[in-house]
Amino acid sequence: MTLRRLLSTVCLSAALSGTAFPAAAAEWAVDPAKSAIRFSGVQVGTPFSGRFERFEARIDFDPAKPEAGRATVLVDLGSARTGDAQRDTALPQKDWFDVASASQARFEASRFVAKGQGDYEAIGDLTIRGAKRPLTLPFHLSLDGGQAHATGHVGLVRTDFGVGQGAWASGQWVALEVGVDVDLVAAAKPAPAEGH
Repeated sequence: MTLRRLLSTVCLSAALSGTAFPAAAAEWAVDPAKSAIRFSGVQVGTPFSGRFERFEARIDFDPAKPEAGRATVLVDLGSARTGDAQRDTALPQKDWFDVASASQARFEASRFVAKGQGDYEAIGDLTIRGAKRPLTLPFHLSLDGGQAHATGHVGLVRTDFGVGQGAWASGQWVALEVGVDVDLVAAAKPAPAEGH
């Protein structure tokens, strides 16, 4: 029986018995070797893409009670790689990510919203360079036993977070719009035994 069917059965049984389904969320452990956070943009009319080589995620999420879920994703901004040596050297500097002042981007989701057919939204805040902005991340979730695979895409305006200072603050050389793609594979953590 899949996790989705098991959860549906438990929810139905709880509803029929008149008992309330607990709002406790399930914990998931992200597999960094199978997961990725990528970004894309346009520089002087030429598209480019890259990825963050280091990040961590703490996720509490139960598909039966998405509104009770929570997630925190921390991204090491100094680990951004695009394959272009000049760009990769510039990104950690003060005009861009300024990792000397704030080395991590932080996305904190305070709840999830089910949209149907395996689609969800993570509602929360994204903080980069000390600038905190509300963010809704749409994603699709597939479940196979105790493993989850979530893929999502969101568009950002980099200057909303102060990324690109001075001559880079306009879109003349580097477009203001940036795409972020999230591809996470995670396994359900075993529930702690009762009485422990």
